[in-house]
Amino acid sequence: MSENRKSPARPVQTSPWVIDTRELGRRPGSSKPVRRTAQATYAIGLEGVIAIPAGAEVELDVLLESVVEGVLVSGVAAGPLAGECSRCLDPISDEVEVDITELFAYPDSATDETTDEDEVSRLVDDLLDLEPVVRDAVVLALPHVPLCSPDCAGLCAECGGKWAELEPDHRHESIDPRWAALQERIQQDRKS
Repeated sequence: MSENRKSPARPVQTSPWVIDTRELGRRPGSSKPVRRTAQATYAIGLEGVIAIPAGAEVELDVLLESVVEGVLVSGVAAGPLAGECSRCLDPISDEVEVDITELFAYPDSATDETTDEDEVSRLVDDLLDLEPVVRDAVVLALPHVPLCSPDCAGLCAECGGKWAELEPDHRHESIDPRWAALQERIQQDRKS
């Protein structure tokens, strides 16, 4: 490893997001399935818009494969979503399932030596941390403008009522302020 590259922090071994790869070994071709439930320590997604809420359970179903340069992790992560519709502000509940494929490079491997620290994930003391990988996959999978339904009409800009709940002929009279005095004069003439 180059001298100016700092080594990544050691993952917390007791975290359900962290997997110990010592049982897998380093012989290329060996594999090990891993299924577990991990709790989201913080909201995973677009906070304030739509995300896996903090404390929610995320199901991990991955396969660890030993390859020449490290451990290849592939599989899926799934969890509940909570947020609000971008048009009508109604709460949204859904599920998200993302595919994961990530290489965790062995220390001092050719991949470790030839890539920058943020280009590829790395094994630290034979441990790999799936939380950043799942976070990145979930953020990329989520809609930036979540909707409660594809045809959500949103809210009336004048009164704030939901278009879906308003009468079909709902509308607001708006008079150009330049004509307001004339409108008042006409109404006074009709009264007299």
